[in-house]
Amino acid sequence: MTKKVTKKKRPSKKKRSSPFTIVLIPIIVLVIYYAVYNGEVSYNLSSIGKEEVPSEYIPIYKAAQEEYGVPWYLLAAHHRVETKFSTMKTLVSPAGAEGHMQFMPCTFVGWSHPTCSGLGKGNIPSDQKTDPAVIEKYGGYGVDANGDGIADPFQIEDAVFSAANYLARNGAADGKIEQAVFAYNHSDQYVEDVLYYADRFVEKEEEESGKAM
Repeated sequence: MTKKVTKKKRPSKKKRSSPFTIVLIPIIVLVIYYAVYNGEVSYNLSSIGKEEVPSEYIPIYKAAQEEYGVPWYLLAAHHRVETKFSTMKTLVSPAGAEGHMQFMPCTFVGWSHPTCSGLGKGNIPSDQKTDPAVIEKYGGYGVDANGDGIADPFQIEDAVFSAANYLARNGAADGKIEQAVFAYNHSDQYVEDVLYYADRFVEKEEEESGKAM
């Protein structure tokens, strides 16, 4: 009988630890759920956003947001306004802006480059345009996002990260969205257009509820 009682007590000790387990498991489940849920709704695509924003670009916008603190949907809006999500026939503007996010060469490489003046087209040798060391030297915004050793405005990841870098350094990461967008293109109409798309691409209610949490 004593042995039987002892055997019954041993599992009872395990049961005494179960309240902690009972409390811990829901917490773990909630953490996992929140991570999954947040991963899904952090995209916060509106119905219009789902129709207009190419799904293959969203992970790039999100990665740039993580790196620079610039809202992903703002990057999507810039991409839409600049090149209609890279669907334009040419990714070089008449003024000389280049790539998916339309950087002037001097902005991408750096205005202290000896050939830079005026609107920023410059006369930068092609091998210098994509050299991260040259860009760092001249204080440009170009970024080698995919780690291939070059910062290329015609490569989508590099272009989006470079745009995020530019916007962040001009205030977007600190909530100064209009200021940053205006710095990107000194036009009130441009600011209005970008903010219009940024607003359309996300669900306001989901975004606000996410902030409340």
